Amino acid sequence: MTQEKGNGKRRVLAEALAPLSIREFRILWTGQAVSAAGGGMTKVALIFAVLAVDGSVTDIGLVMTAQVLTQVLFTLAGGVWADRLRRQFLMLTSDLIRAATQLGLAVLLLSDAAQVWHLAAGAAVFGGAQAFFGPASRGLMAEIMPPEQLQRGNALMSFCISASTVLSPALAGVVIALWGPGLVLALDAVTFVVSAASLAMLRLAPRTTPAPETFWRDLGTGWRELSVRRWLWLNMIVHMLQNLAVAAYYVLGPAIADASLGGPSAWGIIVSGFAAGALTGGFVALKLEPSRPLIVGNLALALTALPLLAFAVPLPLWAVVGSAFLSGAATLFLDALWQASMQQLIPAEVMSRVESYDWLISTIAAPLGLALVGPLANQTGQAQTLLIAAVMIVIPCSLTPLVPGIRAVRRSSDGKITGPVPQRPAHV
Repeated sequence: MTQEKGNGKRRVLAEALAPLSIREFRILWTGQAVSAAGGGMTKVALIFAVLAVDGSVTDIGLVMTAQVLTQVLFTLAGGVWADRLRRQFLMLTSDLIRAATQLGLAVLLLSDAAQVWHLAAGAAVFGGAQAFFGPASRGLMAEIMPPEQLQRGNALMSFCISASTVLSPALAGVVIALWGPGLVLALDAVTFVVSAASLAMLRLAPRTTPAPETFWRDLGTGWRELSVRRWLWLNMIVHMLQNLAVAAYYVLGPAIADASLGGPSAWGIIVSGFAAGALTGGFVALKLEPSRPLIVGNLALALTALPLLAFAVPLPLWAVVGSAFLSGAATLFLDALWQASMQQLIPAEVMSRVESYDWLISTIAAPLGLALVGPLANQTGQAQTLLIAAVMIVIPCSLTPLVPGIRAVRRSSDGKITGPVPQRPAHV
């Protein structure tokens, strides 16, 4: 019996890691894991880089805004070009641009010549390059993976990114303390070169692409592909509302932790709980393949309301950490199911455009939520604001099983996902 259990565990592990048996995915995953480690360190280093050049808290916000702004501005363009060009080439070029940017900033910091405007300009270039990399990378996954392996492949990608979120900040802190933030940016440049090298090693079959039209017509085609799939845009609205509401966690959570749960260290423990949950969610997505992925994924996403409810009371620290753990697990689990569904149900020739709309719709909600939480809390109180935010998550997520199109997205016994036929021809 013990031997049978051992064989069963090994079989489950082998199935979970099956995507790594695919050469192209294995190479891509390795490069992205290295790049994610560098990116995790840079998030910490960039803040201390601003402080190292005598920048203020306002300057930190300026640098971060520069990166987010260019990524938002160019994401739709990135989707169009990722559907026109070889995605592998677009990602490789983006990696080399980001490597050059980080190396340039590292040289300026290490030579004590950096100024805040250098960091803001570098962040803007970085965000612009990321805007092209993101849509291309999500489209590339559908090119290199068989449909039945897409969920596990996405879960493995998310797993390595979550691991970097847990481990990289601590490593960055050590490097910054010993040698300064400039060295961290130099290391990040090296990780982008590694990622670019891994992309250059991929052997992909030629991809047939329709003759390009004008930029705006191509962009409109992507929007039509989205709008004719009711299940798709309804899910995007649900996820947008979740991103809008979860902003209350990031704005009010630190203040409540500081006042009622033990100070800044308590918030650090809560954040670590979320990261640990994200790792767990990625692992669960490697093993659990529900027959109705979007219903299960969205119901799981409702768990992201738990930290909001825990802070509203507030519950003891251990309970808040537990709720953050479940929230992190639900977020990564839903992401793996969502990406696998889109990658199988959206035509390959418009995949990156639709993905860019998905990212943009979700991302725009986050800063809007961050801006609204403070004034709302001042008017209604922190607890009421957190409860409102929790309701904004739970109700839309819980209603998704009632939508016929979302129920129609199913996984067959061979692992392939099928969905409803678009309501009208997507191409006009």
